[in-house]
Amino acid sequence: MPQTETLRRAALVTGGAKGIGRAICLALAENGVNIAVNYAGSAAAAEETAANCRALGVQAITLQADVRSPEACQNLVEDTAAAFGRIDVLVNNAGITADKLLMRMTESDFDNVLFTNLKGTFFCTKAASRLMMRQRYGRIINISSVVGLHGNAGQANYAASKAGLIGLTKSVAKEYAARNITANAVAVSFFCRRPLQALRHPVDEGVAFGVAEGVVHLFQVVHIHHDVAKRSGRLFGLLSLPDKGSPVAKARQHIQLRAGSHARHGLGAVAQDFINKRQFSVLPIAHGDGAAEEKT
Repeated sequence: MPQTETLRRAALVTGGAKGIGRAICLALAENGVNIAVNYAGSAAAAEETAANCRALGVQAITLQADVRSPEACQNLVEDTAAAFGRIDVLVNNAGITADKLLMRMTESDFDNVLFTNLKGTFFCTKAASRLMMRQRYGRIINISSVVGLHGNAGQANYAASKAGLIGLTKSVAKEYAARNITANAVAVSFFCRRPLQALRHPVDEGVAFGVAEGVVHLFQVVHIHHDVAKRSGRLFGLLSLPDKGSPVAKARQHIQLRAGSHARHGLGAVAQDFINKRQFSVLPIAHGDGAAEEKT
């Protein structure tokens, strides 16, 4: 959805310097959106991401901020608005891990992950929503995880933060639907031989761009839909089929089993499409209690 110069959308992506954040920045830039790349400590990586976005024909800036600070988040939003005159899309991607078994996890381990992943999203959303309400337009997309739905050994703090994001997303959707502001979340899932081990490792480039595809999908589809309430408060799963590891037959079995076991969440119809058409598939895995119920 290329934007015109008279109304070029602007996005703020937290944790946008590397990995999934960088992929999201580039994907939005390819769709004509000006980009504010937030980073905590990787200034060189953030500038590289911004330069790559500029090469796609949009404006891009880098903004350092620790999302654990409400003042820093407020400044982050204000600086984005000052640079572009507006903020249309907020992608809350910044996140950390501190994996330990619960019996060995310290209060600091727990707090640092919750403060960054969940509280940082709260601070940024609160700051950005004020401007979005004045614009009567906004798209908030939170990057969650399958771990927030099902848990994972050694990640109690991370799972709690990502589960909290889902609840926060649904509440924000209810509060802001009347102002033409949507809130949705993307959760990443993995299909491979050793899914628990995969969740503990940094995502590869393919998964990163799959998440970015999901974000752009939400921005594009929700952008053109008139009934905002019916396109808000959703949790979308991003199912990734790895290039290496499991044979196709094994992956097919995993997908079909997963789809069958979660049919009550709307996964049952996607298995064949997922296998045949694309490596990544974005689909709702929790809905019906968002901003408004969709009658069928």
